[in-house]
Amino acid sequence: MTAFHQLIEGDAITALDQLPDASCSLAITSPPYNIGKEYERDQRLTLKEYLAWLEPIVDKTCKKIKDDGHICWQVGNYVNNGQVYPLDYYFYGMIHERGFRLRNRIIWHFNFGLHATRRFSGRYETLLWFSKTDSYHFNLEPVLVPQLYPGKRHAASKGDRAGKPSGNPKGKNPSDFWAFDATKAFLDEPIWDLPNVKARHPEKTIHPCSFPSELVERCVLALTKPGDRILDPFVGVGTTVIAAAKHGRVGIGIDKSEKYIEIARKRLADQESGELVTRPMGVPIRRPKSGEKVATIPEEWAAE
Repeated sequence: MTAFHQLIEGDAITALDQLPDASCSLAITSPPYNIGKEYERDQRLTLKEYLAWLEPIVDKTCKKIKDDGHICWQVGNYVNNGQVYPLDYYFYGMIHERGFRLRNRIIWHFNFGLHATRRFSGRYETLLWFSKTDSYHFNLEPVLVPQLYPGKRHAASKGDRAGKPSGNPKGKNPSDFWAFDATKAFLDEPIWDLPNVKARHPEKTIHPCSFPSELVERCVLALTKPGDRILDPFVGVGTTVIAAAKHGRVGIGIDKSEKYIEIARKRLADQESGELVTRPMGVPIRRPKSGEKVATIPEEWAAE
C-alpha cells in the first residue's frame, strides 16, 4: 500500500499548491512552536512574525478539506520573556475565520516536559478539532474507553430504567481531556496518560517534538473512514502517515527536512512490513511500585 501514500520533501505552501482542493477528509498536524529548535526556521521569530508565517499554510490547508471533513491543529504555548501566549487562541481565530466550526478544544495531558522555575511547569497541550460544515463524519465507537464504574445502575426514580446498567457496555466517550480513565487495575493505576515522545518512548527518533501515534490514531479512527485521505503539512518523521496506513487510510505528509522525510519513509516501510514499533492504543503508563529504586526518596533528600 506504500505507493498510495505521499511523503513530500519541500516547503509546505509549494507542496499544498500541488494538491487538489477539497481532496482530504482530515488535516492533522502539530506545527513548529517557534521555540528555537533545529527543525524550525533559521531563527526564532516574534509572535507576530510566527503567526504571519503560518497563516498562509493554515489558509491553504483549509482549502484541501472536503465539506464533511476536519482539521485537528495541535499546539502548545509560545513563551517570551516569561510571558505565556496560548497558541490555540491565535489558531482558533485563523481557522474559524475560514468558516470552520470548533467542535472540541481537547486537552492532551502528559507528565514530562520543559521545567519552569518562576511559574508552574506546563504539562498539557491542546488540540483544536474543527469541522468544515455542520454535516461531518464522526464515529465514536472505535475510540470508546472502558467504563470507570461498569456496575453503576439507574436509580429507582428512572422508571422503566430503574435497576438497569446505566452505561454503554462497549465503553464511554473519552471526553475532551485525554488522560484515560480505565477499569483495569483502577486502584493501582487510576489514570491512563497519553505520554509524549521522550527518551524511552518506543516511537522516539531524532525529532525532538514529535507527537505520539496514539493521539493521531484516535482522531483518524473517529473522524475518517477507510480509504480517506489524511494530510499533515508538518509531518516530521511521519507519525500521521503511519497512523493513516495502520488503519487503512491514505496519508499525505509534507516536511522541509530531508532527514525527517528519509526517516519517515523508513518508518512507513517498517509499518507496512510489520516491523515498526509503536505504543499500542489504550495501554496504561507503567507506574513504578513503591519498592523500586526509581520510586524511593534519595538519601540526599531524606537527610535534608
